[in-house]
Amino acid sequence: MTGKNQLLELSSISKRFGHNLVLNNVDFDLREGEVEAILGENGAGKSTLIKILSGAYQPDGGVMKLAGEAYCPSSPVDGLHQGLAVIYQELNLAPHLTVEENIMLGQEVNRFGLINKKKNLEKIREVLNFLHHPEISPEVRVSQLSAGARQVVEIARALVRRSRILIMDEPTSSLSGEDTSYLFEIIKKLKSQGTAVIYVSHFLEEVRQVADRFVVLRDGQVAGRGKMSETSIDQLIEMIIGQRLNELYPQIPHQPGQNLLGCTGLKSRKMTQPVSLEVREGEILGVAGLVGAGRTEFLRALFGLDRVEGGLVVFKGQSFRQVHPESSINRGLGFLSEDRQSEGLALRMSLTDNLTLSYLRPYSSHGLINGRKQKQAASSWVEKLSIRTQSPEEKVWTLSGGNQQKVALARLLHQEASVFLMDEPTRGIDVKSKSQIYEIMGRLAAGKKAVIFVSSYLPELLGVSDRLAVFHRGQLIAIRPAADWTETSLMKAAVTGKTDEDNGKEG
Repeated sequence: MTGKNQLLELSSISKRFGHNLVLNNVDFDLREGEVEAILGENGAGKSTLIKILSGAYQPDGGVMKLAGEAYCPSSPVDGLHQGLAVIYQELNLAPHLTVEENIMLGQEVNRFGLINKKKNLEKIREVLNFLHHPEISPEVRVSQLSAGARQVVEIARALVRRSRILIMDEPTSSLSGEDTSYLFEIIKKLKSQGTAVIYVSHFLEEVRQVADRFVVLRDGQVAGRGKMSETSIDQLIEMIIGQRLNELYPQIPHQPGQNLLGCTGLKSRKMTQPVSLEVREGEILGVAGLVGAGRTEFLRALFGLDRVEGGLVVFKGQSFRQVHPESSINRGLGFLSEDRQSEGLALRMSLTDNLTLSYLRPYSSHGLINGRKQKQAASSWVEKLSIRTQSPEEKVWTLSGGNQQKVALARLLHQEASVFLMDEPTRGIDVKSKSQIYEIMGRLAAGKKAVIFVSSYLPELLGVSDRLAVFHRGQLIAIRPAADWTETSLMKAAVTGKTDEDNGKEG
């Protein structure tokens, strides 16, 4: 125990939905000025626990205390009034209103039913000065702010309401590296003034930077807890998935064959340095590099999403000077965007529609769509990829991030492509879903398909790839067998643009 005061205490919290026991005797505690991470796969119980803390759900059993007093919020508004605020992954802001107006929404009124605007504005300016974000002033419209700045507005709103505890749900999922660093600086400031933070994230590297302690949930129960400084990422992963880390990367035997897709001197408007490489059938080619190094631009040019302005794309021995998404799909290429919500999925449509609309040939006859066959195919993909859903007719926006990513991947697999271009295919999803996607990639390679995938997670690149290509400042600087790289040499190449051909195992 440290000298910090206990702020929140949960004992034996349980929650059922019908016959399903979602939380089973969960204990949790939080101290002033502390960051505690809640970790676990999708479906482990994290969201349910957050909703109980906020007042959105009531527990079926157990006791909660806030600052030593009984804590039984009847609603999120009640929880907020008692000092606990939740900042969800999907930010709850009105883009057409100003920063000040967004922060004042829901503020308490005086006995005449009015808001003391002057008093509130003073408080808002005080909080914004404390958080000190260069984009933010009370008068600017939220629609003009970056994703990182909008998140700061949410934090400011919580602080203006004197929240003692902030729950951050996947706070960096849509942030740039710079915005993420800024968020971590804000969290340090919050800690310094005694505010406690509950941090929920799948990004374990980030969690280790920001959290003091952690608790791991698995199947609704506490599977582990401890000090973050005394626990490695490998140990965290093993607690989360309940198995040894070497089982995270399934080894599916596959043998690279002939060249399937390649490019020679390929350039686009966004990729000004020419790129030449090839990928073989039965091969997984990983693409490494820092954010902005040109990895995404390379995939987009190869698929035809960005106009080719130089060089050739070569597919099965045929050369093309211009490629377009439609022609790429017809030739047998599939593309998985890093931005699944904007480019990969139609969130307001059903799983069935998302899985089949891009490839209706098997279900159409004489201009008519066979809905029964569509649903059968969707059900088959739900089963194959273990997508957690009530029904294939469920709207995609209701699914967790990991299950949304599986839907996007199923849509790609459904196209019967021979080459799969994947941009950050496991970004922001739980560890078990990642392992399933690694297995799918291995099975594609075993079936003589080719996979090119971009990732920012070095262990993933090393654990899954046959070869690795490294980009630096828009230029392809190296391509070698994965066995010739280490995390150290990969990072050195990505950061400096230099490699040591004679010592690929350095570090």
